[in-house]
Formats: sequence, structure tokens, C-alpha cells
Amino acid sequence: MKLLLLLPFLLGFYQPLLSEENHDNNKSVVLVKTLLKSTTQRNGDLLPKYPRSYPEITILKITIPPNTVLPPHTHPVINSAVILEGTLELTDKDGTKQIFKKDDAFNEVVNIIHSAKVIGETPVEVIVFYAGTKKLPLTIFNNLQKK
Repeated sequence: MKLLLLLPFLLGFYQPLLSEENHDNNKSVVLVKTLLKSTTQRNGDLLPKYPRSYPEITILKITIPPNTVLPPHTHPVINSAVILEGTLELTDKDGTKQIFKKDDAFNEVVNIIHSAKVIGETPVEVIVFYAGTKKLPLTIFNNLQKK
């Protein structure tokens, strides 16, 4: 049955709808652009396996004001982000820094302490997709150890 539903796509019947070519400027064309397809976190490590429970997907739009520093935190669930506006610097506990700007997409690190800082005078707007479960938090803020 699934093959029958896919048959029109396989035969190319819907190709004009999904094409980047627009033969008639009066018709709307659906454009598809893959922003991210990856099996690794932004640090290059493989993404962890999913928890063995029912999934809960959360999508957040987060706005971070200019010159804001987010304190050290971790994410216990797989999450991916797309920067809509601004520039964000992420710093891992080991000191590794990465900078992401408008239109960048990445898989965030899981269970690794990191912080974030807005670079410049433009607020950062980011959409984050979390693939978690009902009992897992999305973010855990880590208290800095006093020496």
C-alpha cells in the first residue's frame, strides 16, 4: 500500500511541483532546501541513540538580546538549531569555540557543558528542535563550582 502512495512521486508526476525551475511565472512552485542532514553533533561526535520511550518533539523560537551570555548548561536530548538572525558563539567546557550566524543550521552537543554568547548588536533569533521524551528536560543549567 505504501508503495502505491509513493508511485506518483517515483514516476515523476509531481516533479513540476517540487522543481526549482519555474516554467510559468504565474504558478507557485514548492522549493525544498535541506538545511541540515547529519548523524553528528556540532563537535563531530555521533548523535546519541534515542531514549527507549515515547518521543516528545518540542520546537522553540528563542530570542537572545545583544551582548547576552547564557551560563553553562547541557541538553540531555538531541536538538538541532537554525539561526534566523544574529551571530552566536558557543563555547564548550574544554574551551572549543564555534560561531554560527544567520541561516546556519547545526546539531547541538548532547550532555556536554557549554555556554553561549551573542556577538554584536543584533539579537539572536534561533529555532531549536528538541527530540526528547516527556520526562527529560530540554536544558539543565549547571552551577559553576566555586574554588
